[in-house]
Amino acid sequence: MALFFEDLHEVQVFESVGRTVTDHDVMTFAGISGDFNQLHTDDEFAKSSPFGSRIAHGVLVLGIATGLTQRMGVFDGSALALLGLEWQFKGPVKLNDTIRLKMTIGGLREYRTGDRGIVVRNYEILNQRNEVVQTGKI
Repeated sequence: MALFFEDLHEVQVFESVGRTVTDHDVMTFAGISGDFNQLHTDDEFAKSSPFGSRIAHGVLVLGIATGLTQRMGVFDGSALALLGLEWQFKGPVKLNDTIRLKMTIGGLREYRTGDRGIVVRNYEILNQRNEVVQTGKI
């Protein structure tokens, strides 16, 4: 069910379903982006890294978060545009980790024309252990 500006209030929280990050996701993203860094694509190299295994690209996880937002349906048909973002990478997402999104409405203001509003969304991406792996503001 899509919500509109007048349906929202600050500190309102929405949580998504989980999504497991797979080898296919990582390798597809590497192909699309051209980022074949060994931390993402080479099991043997990644074993000797501080992470101990391959990790997903941080921007891939951000992209998955946008998909999790869509799956919640909160803004389906009501959002017009992404105006910008601030993002922080807090921890690794390893292959086969399951992530989910916790989105909190962080601010609301009417657009200058008065016929729409700007909604600030605060994001936390959590893994299956409830560790925050990324945060941001969209």
